Formats: sequence, C-alpha cells, structure tokens
Amino acid sequence: MLLRMKKLCALLLLASALTAFGQTNTVTIDDLMQSAQDWANDNLDPNVIAQLQNTDQEKVRQFFNTVQTNFQGEYVIDMAKLRDTAKTVLPVLESYEETAPYAAWLKTRMDYLDAAEELRLLIPPPKGTPTLKPGLRYNPPVEQIRDVWVRKISNRPVPDEAKPYVSQLKPIFSQQKVPSQLVWVAEVESSFNPEARSPVGAAGLFQLMPATAKQYGLRTWPFDERLAPEPSARAAATYLGKRHDKFHDWRLALAAYNAGEGTVQNLMKRYKTTTYDGIASHLPAETQMFVPKVEATLKHREGMTLADLSRQ
Repeated sequence: MLLRMKKLCALLLLASALTAFGQTNTVTIDDLMQSAQDWANDNLDPNVIAQLQNTDQEKVRQFFNTVQTNFQGEYVIDMAKLRDTAKTVLPVLESYEETAPYAAWLKTRMDYLDAAEELRLLIPPPKGTPTLKPGLRYNPPVEQIRDVWVRKISNRPVPDEAKPYVSQLKPIFSQQKVPSQLVWVAEVESSFNPEARSPVGAAGLFQLMPATAKQYGLRTWPFDERLAPEPSARAAATYLGKRHDKFHDWRLALAAYNAGEGTVQNLMKRYKTTTYDGIASHLPAETQMFVPKVEATLKHREGMTLADLSRQ
C-alpha cells in the first residue's frame, strides 16, 4: 500500500509540475524533479519534516510539492485529484506533535479539494464541438463556484474554536477602520486555529507570511507574534484595509490578500478590467476558491455579502 501511495504521489507531482511549466514549454523529467526539489528545499522546514518516519517524510514532501503546484496553478478542477492523497497524508501529520500545525492548515483546505471535486462532477470536461477541442483546459464560471460555496457553507455551524475569538477580534478590525465582519477570514484561513501553519511559511489565524507580518510590525522571532490572536488580527485587518484602499473593492482586496497585490494588478491590466469577475478565472486556483468561500462564510455568519461592506 505504501509503495503504491509513493508512486501515486510521484505521478501527481510530475503531472502538476508539467502544468506549472505550461504546455508551450519544452521540459525534461530532470527539469520537473529539480523544480519540485527546489521548492521543497526553500519552503519545507527540514527540522519539522525530520520528525516523521522516513517513508512518511517522502510522502509528505511529495504531497506538499503537488499541493503547491496545483494551488498556484490556474485550473481549480486540478485540485480535485489531490483529495485521496490528502486523506492519507492528513492522519500522518496529525499523529506527530511537530507536524500538527501543518495538519491544521491542510484540514481547513480539504474544503477546497472537496469543492473542486463537486465542480468537476458538475462540469465535465468539454467534448469535441466545432469550436472546442477535446481535452481543452477550462475553469468553471465564477458564479458556479460561488453557488458551490454557498451550498457547502449554508448549514455549517460556527466552529467551536471561533467562539472565544470573534467577539475579541471584531473590535480590532473596527479600530483599523475595516469591517468587523471580515474577522471570519480566520475561519477560511485556519478554522480559527492559531497554530495552523502552511508549508510555504504562512502562520496563525489569518495565515500571514513572514514578510507581511514584519511589514505590519509583528515579530517572527524569538516569539512568532503571528500565533498571537490580537497582533495577527491587527496586522491582517491593516493589510486588508490597504488592499481595499488600492482596489476599492473587497473581492479584489481579498484576492490580493491571498495571491498578492502584484498578481491582481497585473491581471487587471492584462485583461483590461476593474472587477474581480473580470480576472477571477485567471487567478491562482487557491485564490479562485478563497474569495468565494470568504463571501459564502460572511453571508452565512453575518447575513452580508462583500458588496454590503464599506471601508470605515
């Protein structure tokens, strides 16, 4: 079973790496493996991964390589193929204290993989027509992605972990002149688990990257203030507010929060649009899931859409 799993992870890694390089480039197997290895060396904490058994180390490394490639790729449907492997990796991460923060991050993002599978079943790949070639890469319409998230979130209870934080952190958002309802970004990012940590280094309730945390006054050493709810909420609210000041739209602000301001700005310029919907299908796959999930969560928890919010 373990041997089959390792082979599956390797195949997924190669397939996703090929997507990342693009269909027009000529690459070799060595190129693909080196790219994946470079990413792993740069982003995965060897001291943490070393706590796993040797066979688990390899499985986890390969899985995170594949996740990173697919999350940063353009096609949300590609994320569906990660589900089965994620279900086998998650218990491994949960079984070690050192890797539990990675498990918290992955557990929250199982939602993305489930939603991608729903979308795959709802919208099968287009068949040959006079205008479409078989096997054409595609993304679901943005409204269909929104509908999937509304259905998934509509009956979901408030996480127990959220209860001590929501009332505590809402005033911090208001102090930064950002709608207090956006505190629910923490549900989407970490399920309100302050220990959650991504394989690329984001951490805390609001999954702040080290550079962003430092930019907004948080220390990452010797104590990582991203793991402290109030400082991380203040930094996240300020960061969101700055992105809204730039784009004057909460969907675009959230896209920039997740994918980076430069990514959003470049896509808007390339596709000559001023709206989120105009660039949505070209954003990284994770961002295409993140923004509508935030909006569906906000609607369920607060009865509001992003369009209802204003910069205070």
